[in-house]
Amino acid sequence: MGLMIIFGFVIIFSALGTIRTIREKNFLGAFFSLAAFLVFGFFVIATVLTNGFPSVH
Repeated sequence: MGLMIIFGFVIIFSALGTIRTIREKNFLGAFFSLAAFLVFGFFVIATVLTNGFPSVH
């Protein structure tokens, strides 16, 4: 589940990157950061829904 935390940070940073590149009118950068946001976001949501949240030991 540690990988999902790292991917969660990737989602946050790619969302911020998308906003920043759209503001700068860099549409190629916006495309790639939005694609990263969607791909990693789908992966994290699908993994958490499939395996559930980790239990506290």
